[in-house]
Amino acid sequence: MNLKYKFFDNHKSEPFRIPYDQELADNQIALKISSMLPDTSQPVVIFCIGTDRSTGDSLGPLIGTKTMEKGLSHFHVYGTLDEPIHAVNLLEKIDKIKEKHKDPFIIGIDACLGRLKSVGMITIGEGPIKPGAGVNKELTPIGDMHITGIVNVSGFMEFFVLQNTRLSLVMKIANTISNGICLAEAKYARKMEIENLHEDHYNSL
Repeated sequence: MNLKYKFFDNHKSEPFRIPYDQELADNQIALKISSMLPDTSQPVVIFCIGTDRSTGDSLGPLIGTKTMEKGLSHFHVYGTLDEPIHAVNLLEKIDKIKEKHKDPFIIGIDACLGRLKSVGMITIGEGPIKPGAGVNKELTPIGDMHITGIVNVSGFMEFFVLQNTRLSLVMKIANTISNGICLAEAKYARKMEIENLHEDHYNSL
């Protein structure tokens, strides 16, 4: 769980922001993700942080589950409702991913607290996400880029706020983000296939 204003680097470009219920939001998210992915065959890891024990903090595991159920072929998904990534196992999961994938490009995903007028906003930006910032925990930053969904208001009794966040809103944000990830993966898969065809053609000359 993050606070919206705690994880942006002033030296990086302004993050992309879109309401979860804006028309074609998932397509816009897909385009933004696609524009930030590496041009190389670097493995892409979707790293979803959170726990199903807190309604507000379940955004990450919901996205992980919804995305994995679609059977992605090129993106590797970690952090689901069955196997969540949280404060206790965060470092262990990071180590396992780096052992399994050589130089992965990691997309960190987490729920976020922010201003009242920003609730329901989805943010995509460069650089790592800082898990636990929203509830005053210092955890290891993770990710080459990050995606967050603002699920509730920050500023007072954050643990209580998370426990009393509406599941309906969290589900809707999760649907939009997971759909956007799947669309981006489809674009990425097509790009990799075309590049492989070109490589095979040149190798046959």
